[in-house]
Amino acid sequence: MIHTSIPTVGAALGNHASQLGHDFVAYRNHVYRVVNLCLAIAGGDDQVELEKIAVAAVFHDLGIWTNHTFDYIAPSVALAREHLSACAHADWIPEIEAMIVDHHKITPSRPNRVSLVEPFRRADWIDVSRGLRTFGVPRSFIASVFTVWPSAGFHWRLLELTVDWSLRHPLTPLPMVRL
Repeated sequence: MIHTSIPTVGAALGNHASQLGHDFVAYRNHVYRVVNLCLAIAGGDDQVELEKIAVAAVFHDLGIWTNHTFDYIAPSVALAREHLSACAHADWIPEIEAMIVDHHKITPSRPNRVSLVEPFRRADWIDVSRGLRTFGVPRSFIASVFTVWPSAGFHWRLLELTVDWSLRHPLTPLPMVRL
């Protein structure tokens, strides 16, 4: 089942719609793709897991737009912490923070077995690679997710941001990537 409406996603993204500007639809679609792919990897559809994944997905790249930087991990974590504290889910902060911090990690994350950190990392890699990396998720499911939630220019925008940042910061071309 592909999720097409998650209230947490709608509300949280709505709060940042003006900052996302013309990238709103592209980013919203990326968020929903990551949520759906993460759920497929995690193998469940528990409501608490869904909420955690939704929060991490909304905020994981948001610092790009709110802080106008490609070095966006810390600003994205700060936004997620603020949101979780306001929603009385401060106890989720360590896991959500780890999901955001490790989402561009090249090597596997090593949290406990029930953590969503590694499934989230894999889901984002699947999306960013447009399905070239699958981590065992069936290509047919990935294609279905992209059909329901098309790129809408998201991948092109990432390329633009990468080139722009790299030209201005040649010594730190991809500050969000971790080993």
